[in-house]
Amino acid sequence: MRIGWCCKWLPPPGDPRPATALNLRDTTVAALSRLSPAQATEKLLGLVQGNLEALAAQVEEAAAAPPLERCLRIISSVLPVYTHPVARPRYAEPALRSLVETGLAAIGARAREAGIRLSMHPGQYCVLSTANPKALLNSLEDLDYHTQVMRWLGLAGGWHPMGAHINIHGGARAPGIEGFRRGFALLSQDTRGLLTVENDETAYGLDDLLPLADLLPIVFDLHHHWCFTAGEHIAPDDPRIARIAASWRGTRPLGHLSAPREDLLPGGLDPDMLPNYAALRAAGVPARELRRHSDRMWNRAVNDWALGHLAWTDLEVEAKAKNLASHDLAEAARDAAAEATRAKLAPALASG
Repeated sequence: MRIGWCCKWLPPPGDPRPATALNLRDTTVAALSRLSPAQATEKLLGLVQGNLEALAAQVEEAAAAPPLERCLRIISSVLPVYTHPVARPRYAEPALRSLVETGLAAIGARAREAGIRLSMHPGQYCVLSTANPKALLNSLEDLDYHTQVMRWLGLAGGWHPMGAHINIHGGARAPGIEGFRRGFALLSQDTRGLLTVENDETAYGLDDLLPLADLLPIVFDLHHHWCFTAGEHIAPDDPRIARIAASWRGTRPLGHLSAPREDLLPGGLDPDMLPNYAALRAAGVPARELRRHSDRMWNRAVNDWALGHLAWTDLEVEAKAKNLASHDLAEAARDAAAEATRAKLAPALASG
């Protein structure tokens, strides 16, 4: 089992390293457009070199952690503006191409050596279920890019190598599941072997996505499900969980976890009680506020409930404090394991 963090690293208390050493940078189409081709190439060389160094440092951070915490989501902008015409020719130039291929190959090899599970998550506008042909074309190009990054990492080809995946949301509601299937049919084989789909808070709930379980794995977001269903804390033995797990076809599933913010009510929420959606709405908390992610995994009841799901799935923590929040859950898992061990030993110690 693994618990992972997403994209950005925050220094733990007392850690002297600056956040910039482990975080990637981006640029904009407008900024590159103001440069000559040579200047744009030079800018991208500097950005990509820095991003590869930062990503390598993130992988080393995961490698140094206990096996439970060796799971990492890579930020999509590792190769800034890659799909746009202003940048794409620059990435074909030998110096930049060599830097990308060599750097990502080394990072992928290190991740495999350390047993680190890697994923990527394109932005919200990367969708397959859409009635807009241009939006679909842009999404296909974006997924091609993410697949290429995974290919350079050595994680493309076959079915989700080492659990690697590229995760997207269901998309627009009107085209529905059949629209998603039509878009999926346009993907390359390598992308099909990496793609997963995630339930969201408003358009596609878990039950909406289960018909896709024959096509690709479902990434189950526990917090999204709580929001979509207006309060269900789904049990690990719910029959739908088995269908999610089966969609991964032998690969260990991965899910997402976050918690609602503790400051939703004056005085905060009780950290030892599962948040009550209906009560919070009745107290005047807007639904959009319930969808926001907390900074840390502050709620012990949520953590205990989520740990039950670790029996069947790895979990990426999507709280705003990134690695600090995922470490909260990992600490809760270790505490629970230690308590279980003490409980097992207690009768023998008492009789002795």
